[in-house]
Amino acid sequence: MNVPHARRERMPGTYSRILPLFISIICIITFMVPAMEYPSSDAILIGNFGADNKGMPYLGDSFMGEGVIRAAETGEILFRRDASDTASRLPSPLGTWIAIDHGDGLISMYSRLDDKKKLRLPTTIEKNMVIAAAGNSGWAKETGFYFSLFDRKERQWVNPAMIVSHLPDTRAPLIQSVRLQSASNRSLDPSQIKAMSQGRYTVFVTVADFTALGEATLAPFRIICSLNGREVGAITLETFSARDGILWIYRNGLVPVKQVYAGMSVFELGDAVFTRGQSALEILTHDVNENIQSVVYNFAVE
Repeated sequence: MNVPHARRERMPGTYSRILPLFISIICIITFMVPAMEYPSSDAILIGNFGADNKGMPYLGDSFMGEGVIRAAETGEILFRRDASDTASRLPSPLGTWIAIDHGDGLISMYSRLDDKKKLRLPTTIEKNMVIAAAGNSGWAKETGFYFSLFDRKERQWVNPAMIVSHLPDTRAPLIQSVRLQSASNRSLDPSQIKAMSQGRYTVFVTVADFTALGEATLAPFRIICSLNGREVGAITLETFSARDGILWIYRNGLVPVKQVYAGMSVFELGDAVFTRGQSALEILTHDVNENIQSVVYNFAVE
């Protein structure tokens, strides 16, 4: 994609300073939590943690495909709901689902399962044990399943990519567009300007990641915005916290997800203050496999 007045870099200065810390955090998490496995090796990922779902994020990974569902890790069945349950007459968006407690507050959930193939399961589940079959119960539009992880201690949804063995991926996320919006609601495309007025602007970025086969639009793992070498906004899709009925995301601190998700894979990265002189606005994004794309816009501020 050719972008006027911009240059792309594979390893900009801001990112090179963040990378060692990021690797250290991943190593600590990997050491503390045994690597899980995805519940199916054949299903196709069509929506991942953090992907836009009509202005709200996916809280897990959505898969399409048929076949059996296996336990991601050893644990005990915490809850199970199927079509025969009569405790509630209200339909569940999860359909038939199973929750497995892995200890230390971590729960894995498997939903939208086949409600006609109920297996007799022991209380204790071993890793890779068949626990269900893919289906289209609940609000599912196609045959598949939904996989999510919840930390009861921290009251937060956890990105499976932080714990589960990564799916093969060599494609970098794509920065599709960047938009600056002034306090007076004037909108600017930094790829189309050579000069702009000084002031505070909100930065909106459209970013999409893709599976290896390119079937689905996914969310990246991290998006970073820097102005003249100083980070002014960063979104990290590691967890979503649930507090007082509100879902929170980390963007330079916890903020409600509604302040970040602008719909159609558009993320609000926060505000940047542009002062007189030459400015360089850098946007960088990467997925969990460290496939990176960055773009830098250079222009004058008057």
